[in-house]
Amino acid sequence: MFVVEGITLLDEALDAGAAVESVYVATPAGGPAPEVARRAWEAGVRVFDLAPGVIERVADTVAPQPVLAVVAWSEADLSSLGGPGPVVLCVDVRDPGNLGTVLRSAEAAGAAGVVCCDGTVDVYNPKCVRASAGAVFHVPIVTGGAPHEHLVALGAAGRLRLGAAGGRGSAYTDAPLGGPVVLVLGNEANGLGAALDDDLDGFVHIPMDGRAESVNVGMACAVLCFEAARQRHAGGPAAAPVAVVGTAAVTRSSP
Repeated sequence: MFVVEGITLLDEALDAGAAVESVYVATPAGGPAPEVARRAWEAGVRVFDLAPGVIERVADTVAPQPVLAVVAWSEADLSSLGGPGPVVLCVDVRDPGNLGTVLRSAEAAGAAGVVCCDGTVDVYNPKCVRASAGAVFHVPIVTGGAPHEHLVALGAAGRLRLGAAGGRGSAYTDAPLGGPVVLVLGNEANGLGAALDDDLDGFVHIPMDGRAESVNVGMACAVLCFEAARQRHAGGPAAAPVAVVGTAAVTRSSP
């Protein structure tokens, strides 16, 4: 179970058919309960009224909304991530706000799922849940497991495994992202370690015109996932299709 704060997130949980165990409402004296509380009640969820001052003491936020809910975890299996979009694999992503943005970006761009390997922050951290803007209820999520094991399994399933790394491999607009692909995102400070090189089919980077060496991992996820969506709908990279091997991008002639 994990805690969901706020009307919007509870609405998203109900929309997604999540298993909402209970709802707690701080109704102003004489005021009506939020409509989402009535919706939860009609769906058979237990709804409790809180005494004044209770929600401020138990909520995670400084100025909490008047609704809390307890929701059951819903985790996918790696073998179920078979959609046409990319699988986003997070290795040692530590900031819950960043992971929430990864979930939000991946879901918005039609990703097949997000894998949070051992060492990545808890996907059900309250800050991560809020930053996901409800995506935590809509995108398939796999938690735990070693990156090596997941990459071997995803490679065996026919997915091209590309690590996001500054200056390595193809520019993201030239890389073949429209097919079955795994986008591997690393730690905010250290990126991807060399230990994973043998588990990857290549690398992809976002060219930088300014002085920055990299962008936020959540922003990088958004750029890569939406490029993957563009290629799926457009039929391929903006330039000639490329085969990515190691750190080199090799143009592939048309059949």
